Amino acid sequence: QVQLVESGGGLVETGGSLRLSCAASGRIDSIKAMAWYRQAPGSERELVARITSDGSTNYEDSVKGRCTISRGNVKNTVYLQMNSLKPEDTAVYYCYALIERVVNVEGARVAKDYWGQGTLVTVSS
Repeated sequence: QVQLVESGGGLVETGGSLRLSCAASGRIDSIKAMAWYRQAPGSERELVARITSDGSTNYEDSVKGRCTISRGNVKNTVYLQMNSLKPEDTAVYYCYALIERVVNVEGARVAKDYWGQGTLVTVSS
């Protein structure tokens, strides 16, 4: 089985910074993409930032210029550096991975979504 474990959330003042980390473990043949989503109370889960296996990134408009997603030097890790945090960034942040596994001797692959348990980020005004 595959596990995603996040860390780095917490309480920070407006204008502060946090770095979220996510480590994927288990039976992983390849990771096609990793991302960070967030969900604020009463709101739907939304994409914050995404990075693919070739290093391409995309960001939600409100975090562009303030957040950076990157792959770690440690295999199967991803980070989200968040700067100039605002109260509206308060949410539970979830790590996501699209993970591919070989499913038979012919080498057929199947990709599946995996989610972490979430880490709370609270930005005080």
